[in-house]
Parts: sequence; structure tokens; C-alpha cells
Amino acid sequence: MTEFSSMGLPKHILTRLANMGLKDPTPIQARAIPHALNGEDVLGLAQTGTGKTAAFGVPLISRMLDYGRKPAGKTVRGLVLAPTRELANQIAETLKALTEGTPMKVGLVVGGVSINPQISRIARGTDILVATPGRLLDILDRDALDLGSCDFLVLDEADQMLDLGFIHALRKISALLPEERQTMLFSATMPKQMNEIANSYLKRPVRIEVTPPGKPAAKVTQSVHFIAKAEKLSLLKELLANHKDERTLVFGRTKYGMEKLMRVLEKAGFAAAAIHGNKSQGQRERALAAFKSGEIKVLVATDVAARGLDIPDVKFVYNYELPNVPDAYVHRIGRTARAGKDGEAVAFCAPDEMEELKAIQKVMKITIPTASGRPWEAMPDPAAPRGGRPGGHGGNGAGKPGGKPGGQRRRRGGKGRGKPQGAATPNPGRSSSKPAGAKRQAR
Repeated sequence: MTEFSSMGLPKHILTRLANMGLKDPTPIQARAIPHALNGEDVLGLAQTGTGKTAAFGVPLISRMLDYGRKPAGKTVRGLVLAPTRELANQIAETLKALTEGTPMKVGLVVGGVSINPQISRIARGTDILVATPGRLLDILDRDALDLGSCDFLVLDEADQMLDLGFIHALRKISALLPEERQTMLFSATMPKQMNEIANSYLKRPVRIEVTPPGKPAAKVTQSVHFIAKAEKLSLLKELLANHKDERTLVFGRTKYGMEKLMRVLEKAGFAAAAIHGNKSQGQRERALAAFKSGEIKVLVATDVAARGLDIPDVKFVYNYELPNVPDAYVHRIGRTARAGKDGEAVAFCAPDEMEELKAIQKVMKITIPTASGRPWEAMPDPAAPRGGRPGGHGGNGAGKPGGKPGGQRRRRGGKGRGKPQGAATPNPGRSSSKPAGAKRQAR
């Protein structure tokens, strides 16, 4: 199928899709919608940015349009679970656009805002409720919601819900849902624990896989800089200065670290903002709105922003710190090269991040091209007895080890910017590599 018009969708849905600028379905939409319209359970494996929200939203709303009656108070007909507030907000916006002009109500319950107004809205009955697992449990614990008449369930970005520790919440929610329902589960990866979720939630599902798990978008150009931790900030500012007018995401691990990085970039003259778990919902929404409008060019974030967010025209993604979970890297770089556009993903790898890089490349089954430096090797522990053999590993798939442990690191200039003491050192550079102090061109 190449057009929505050939899927037998209600006229209202076709009109709304056209008004939203959606004419031709994406691969996940073309394959998932017909099965979902038939009432089948669906297990969809696809990366972010492939149109999963419409893949479940279109059939969900199409089937609900036939109800012809309002839902009872404190009940929902369809439940959509998402791992983060940002993704839940985005899903709700899309579903509201699809239901515009109908009596259907789309509700939203997420943390970071007062729970009482959410309970008041639920009390009147909701056709489709979009929720994060934690806030949904809070509402269920207050007996403010009854899931006993829920006919449809969607789990979006299910693998991230596992990463964020929502497995117990999902089990509790599952026990409150009726056995007879239609369930759609969408995930970018398929870790082992996902089988338990799939088996407990889905009945004879149709498995649809449009992008192999662990694969990034086709038009992402990737590269990695092997660089000491103390030199990352200088390199980041240097590269950002080469494309100040391009929309850019910078990812790191900790809330404190990314807030600090954002403030440093602001002082350096970059239009920057940050989103992370310590920000209120209002602050996060304002930062995202400024980024989408172009008022902010650099958005610094933890992995709260890595999944599902549809931020248009992000040209660059920087992994300032490599994630501990390999799949998170795939989701981070999935914020660029969306809707068929080109994008660049640049990673910084410090000596203590080599294991993370190895895991990322193993999951992705690729070698990330080197932009500068060489893969790090472990050095002897300075506290170890003399004559002891160095432990650790040499280069990985990112490059061929070419030096002995203990080799000198090229400096980028300035005092005290040599190799990290007792930590690690890279192999000597190839003849084609630029000195670390030379001007780098943004890829």
C-alpha cells in the first residue's frame, strides 16, 4: 500500500491526515495500520522518527469512531503508555490533531505538574488517555481511574520503559486491564526482558520489523573523537562555533553535568538551553518550544530527550558523554536525519569510555569512523608494582591499535593538557590524522 486512501480509513481520518501534511504512509504505518484495523495485536520494531505515533493512532481512532457514545466517568477506552513526559506530550498532541472535529477526548497524565486537575478531567471519562507509568500508578492508587473497560492498549518506546525501571509498574498496570483487549507494542530494540513484556501483554501478535534493532537512520553520518575528558569542552565549543546557526543537540549522562555545561555554553555566547529530570515540566516545555522555534540553537540534554521527540531540522547530535546503555546511543542520534534529511552524529570518547564505545559498535554492528585521535589503550596502574603488565584492552572496532601502552598523547595546546595521569593514552595517530590542536572542520 502506498497511500492512506487505499487502507479503507474513515473519511474524517483521511481529511485530518491530509491537513497534517501526511499523504503517503511510512513503512511502519503501511504495514501496521491494516493489521491494527483488523483488531490484531501488533509488535512493531522501528526506530524513532519512523512515524510510530500515526501507526497506532490512526487505527486506534478509526475503530473508536464507531462507538457512538461517550465513555463513562473515571474510565478510558484506549490507554497509551510512554516512558517520558516529553514523548507523552508529543503523542497527545498528534492524537488531538487526528481527533479534531470529533467528540473524542484525548487526556494526558504526566508527572511534574499538579495531579488534581488531571484527576478532575479523568472523572468525566476519556476516550484515549496518554500517560507515563509512574503518574498513572499514582492516579490508580487514588482510585481515580478504572481500567476495567479499556479496549485498547499501546506501549510506545517499550524498551526505554524497561531501561528506566518501569517493569514493575507495567506489571501492576497489566493486572488491572481486561483480558479481552487489543494491544500494540512498539520498540526500537528488542532486549531479552522485552520478551516477557511481549508475552504477557500480547496475544498472537503480528510482528512488524521495518528497521533492524540497533540500526540508526540511514542518512546519519557518524564520527568519533578520541579525546581526554578535560579537553572535551574546548573541542565542543570549537565545533559548535563552526555551525552556530544549525539546530544542535548535545547529550550527556547527568542532570548536574548538563546544567553546568549549558551555563558554560551560554557564557561562551551560544544560544543554549537544557532539559533534564531536575527541570519542572514547564521549564522543559519552554526549552523545547524555544528550540523548535529556532530561538535556541543548542539544546543540552540527558537521555530524557533521546526518545521519540519530533524536533524538526536537528542537523547535529553530539554525544558529549557516551551513554552506559548502548541502545541509548542509537536513540540519541535518531534525533537527527529525520524525515529523509541528512544529519551528523559526533561522539567524544574519553579513556574511561572505551568499553561504552565497544558496546555501542557491537550493538550497531559497525565501526564508527575516527574524526581525530586514536582508540585508547589502558596504561599500567601507577600504584601497581613495577614490572607488572598493563591490564585492559587495546583498540576496538573503531580503529587498529598501533602503539604501546604508555605512549605519549599529542597535546591540543596549552599547559597541563597532556595525557591523563595514570588513566589511559591513545595509540600514536595515523599519518592521515590531524594533530589534536589543529583546527577541526565540522563534519
